[in-house]
Amino acid sequence: MELIKELGSNFVLWTSILGWFAAQLIKFILVFVKQRNLDFKRLIGSGGMPSSHSSIVSSMAVAVGLKEGFSSVAFAICTVMAFVVMYDACGVRRSAGQHARILNKIMKRDSTKESEKETLKELLGHSPIEVFAGALLGICIAVLVYHIK
Repeated sequence: MELIKELGSNFVLWTSILGWFAAQLIKFILVFVKQRNLDFKRLIGSGGMPSSHSSIVSSMAVAVGLKEGFSSVAFAICTVMAFVVMYDACGVRRSAGQHARILNKIMKRDSTKESEKETLKELLGHSPIEVFAGALLGICIAVLVYHIK
């Protein structure tokens, strides 16, 4: 019972989860407004605007900074991790998505009907603006939750 109580009162954990959830909800809403389609995959899927990866790690880093201090080792570790995640999101993962898009076109053009069912996931990474928007969202959420709690 003590564990549940501790987890329930963990400001950094819940702020981070809220950062992720907010980004996913915004993606869902943007897809609905743009395409007039309820795509529930956007609530848990990767890629798109804003980056939930950036939102979760930036909200975590700022929450740690607000709780432990911006000169703490914990804040430094979270910040470095956040930069690695955001760099990966708009670098390696974005390139993998672009490669998947090209390979899917080739497979569609050159494949038989049976193998057309198999496609690679294209929406993996983020553009720099999507990463920036996710980071900004995460920072705002951490500051807002800190002042509300």
